[in-house]
Amino acid sequence: MTSITVNRWPFVLASLVGLAIIIFFLHPILMPFVLGALIAYLGDPLVDRLEVRGYGRTTGVVLVFLLLTLLLVLTVIVGLPLLIDQLDTLVRKIPELYRWLSTEVTPWIHTQLSIGPVKLPVVDWEAELAANWQSLGKVTAGTLARITRSGLDVITTLFNLALVPVVAFYLMRDWDTLVAKLLDLVPMSWQQHISLMVSEADDVLGAFIRGQMLVMLAQAMIYGAGLWLVGLEFAIVLGTVAGLAAIIPYAGAIIGIGSSLLVAWFQFGGELMPLLWVAVVFGVGQTLESFVLTPVLVGDRIGLHPVAVIFALMVGGQLAGFTGVLIALPVAAVLFVFFRHGVNYYRQSDTYKGE
Repeated sequence: MTSITVNRWPFVLASLVGLAIIIFFLHPILMPFVLGALIAYLGDPLVDRLEVRGYGRTTGVVLVFLLLTLLLVLTVIVGLPLLIDQLDTLVRKIPELYRWLSTEVTPWIHTQLSIGPVKLPVVDWEAELAANWQSLGKVTAGTLARITRSGLDVITTLFNLALVPVVAFYLMRDWDTLVAKLLDLVPMSWQQHISLMVSEADDVLGAFIRGQMLVMLAQAMIYGAGLWLVGLEFAIVLGTVAGLAAIIPYAGAIIGIGSSLLVAWFQFGGELMPLLWVAVVFGVGQTLESFVLTPVLVGDRIGLHPVAVIFALMVGGQLAGFTGVLIALPVAAVLFVFFRHGVNYYRQSDTYKGE
């Protein structure tokens, strides 16, 4: 019995290392499975609620898929064209913005700080935009042209896209069964404690993947609609950027209000009222986020430190590209829970308490 206990930890560590190696080497083909698992994780609570109401598991999955498909179609039909149009307009405004920075902002900074004149380099924006980004439509067409040059690439891309909903459907349908079977593989003496830690990790993941994503979406809509009512150009782009940046607490508000004030100053010629209205939009958005969105959608569940979020995303992107970014936060959340329990165990041990 003692030998089994001694050999258990090396086996577990070897399994984790083997899993990490597999993910590292196979990440080019894992994207459909990771996206499918993410969709299944997001939809599982909805399916569970439908089961409580008397629906079968498969029926609940079909209903959730129909809801997600409807939301995706509405986003593509309504939101995506507006976003692309504003991005295209923003790119065309870059030469004018650069000229404003060169002729007004830079001289003002030199005057206020009493430093020697420094001129921004002269850029031939017409040539640069013609060579790199004349319009989003041409960029998209060029990308599609490169992809379609290889029939194998087209088939692979279409297969991966078609694989995502298939993987998501089966994982969502069998989610509870798969979790139970994975827990059953854990050594029996650990199962109760591991089950508690998995439940706690699910709270962290729920806060950051379900709750925080909904908060980000809500903030993007609030900021975008508010800036549009103010009459600000690129309102949808600025609102989307602020919402996406909200994955890091307060980063969305800081980035959003900074970029929006810059656009408002440039658009309205430094008038005070538009700047105040932009500040009001972000003030209302932050108030709703602090007192309504986060308490309702995230609650008081344990979250990751903002620095940990940034570090996890950068490490995931560096090690496994887009797939690594997708799994970075779930892995970081689970490691955070296990690390916290490990620290508690260490503080109760003789190593920590003894002389």
